[in-house]
Amino acid sequence: MTKVKKRGEIPAFARMKMKLKVCGMKYKENLEAVANLLPDYLGFIFYKKSARHFDSIIPELPKSIKKVGVFVDEKLEIVQDTIKTFNLQAVQLHGHESPKYCAAINTVEVIKVFSIKDEFNFDMLQPFEDVCDYFLFDTKGKLPGGNGYTFNWNVLEKYPSTKPYFLSGGIGLHEIEKINSFKESPASKYCFAIDVNSKFEIEPGLKNVEELKTFKHNVISC
Repeated sequence: MTKVKKRGEIPAFARMKMKLKVCGMKYKENLEAVANLLPDYLGFIFYKKSARHFDSIIPELPKSIKKVGVFVDEKLEIVQDTIKTFNLQAVQLHGHESPKYCAAINTVEVIKVFSIKDEFNFDMLQPFEDVCDYFLFDTKGKLPGGNGYTFNWNVLEKYPSTKPYFLSGGIGLHEIEKINSFKESPASKYCFAIDVNSKFEIEPGLKNVEELKTFKHNVISC
């Protein structure tokens, strides 16, 4: 009997180097320059209250890059329409979306965000285990993402799941040594990708390409 693959389950051989997601893209030329660095994911924020709200056209990208739409408590039909309009390969849900809501998005990868500061109740993850492909752990702050500071990564030592997750929240060049140290810890076992945004910005939505290049070389490529 063939084993059924659970949503978000990745085979052991796929757990190799961490992937990179650059979120909050906004401007065409800058977007194309970042895409030339070949991150694994590019994030586009479809949340109107965000300074990085995307309302343009996504140019043709290398096929290896997955386009992620970021939403905050958006109507399901709008999310589904946006997936089709922009040919997204994943959605990142940053609000209070329910497991039922997540399960209804079954045409693309689903990344469900949970915010952490100094502690976290991991029991919150259980209802989402079978309806999401990935979790994303971000810093709890005033805004739903892009707050610019890290949370206590030691909390992830108690991570009870085998679901691959994205590590996010205030990650920049100053965190290179910390990330490389984290990669050697048991807490990183299921860390699938590093998600960066505000710490690489010249202004909201405009990324510093050279700094991203340095980060990718020193964290993702090594």
